[in-house]
Amino acid sequence: MISGVVGSNNRRKLDPNAFRGFALADKVAPLVFINAADTKAAQMFTLAHELAHIWLGQSALSDPLAVPAHKVEVWCNRVNAELLVPLAALKTELGNEDPHQAVARLAKAFKVSTPVILRRLLDARAIPRTSFERMYDAEVRRFAARARSSGEDFYLTQAARLSRRFARAIITSTLEGQTLFRDAFYLLGIRTERTFRELGRELQVLP
Repeated sequence: MISGVVGSNNRRKLDPNAFRGFALADKVAPLVFINAADTKAAQMFTLAHELAHIWLGQSALSDPLAVPAHKVEVWCNRVNAELLVPLAALKTELGNEDPHQAVARLAKAFKVSTPVILRRLLDARAIPRTSFERMYDAEVRRFAARARSSGEDFYLTQAARLSRRFARAIITSTLEGQTLFRDAFYLLGIRTERTFRELGRELQVLP
């Protein structure tokens, strides 16, 4: 699940400085929640990190202010970095190219954001820390500015907030008469049947 606001209230933003995400371990229905108010680079990092917790069978809260001193947190950080951009693959892809000039191409090749690539180039000792800090800060500012200027489609955003699988299950259950519309509206964060049906069409549950 991913959302940057409380419920469907766009005026109540989730502060990335408070938490970036969390994992709820469960044998039947494990769940990962990502704070969409964070940068895309941080969201990718959080997703991989929380997945590592799920694989361990441990629930966890991603606290941006915490120092990952615990061995489990250190391990999860190592896993997510290698999951997103394996160092061996990065070095092969980079070859003899100037790493400062290859950032955008590498980001496209690994399908991650440029801040993630910068972090891994630093890990690979391909760029000095001074270059990393300067370029990373510039990229984070660029992503933040783009996020503020872009519009959102309500139905696409709501499906992502809830998780598409969860939303489909609720809509299907309601149409089959197993869940009351009142309860479905509450669980889906909507208020009208029209919105319910539009969301159902977006998720290809309704024609």
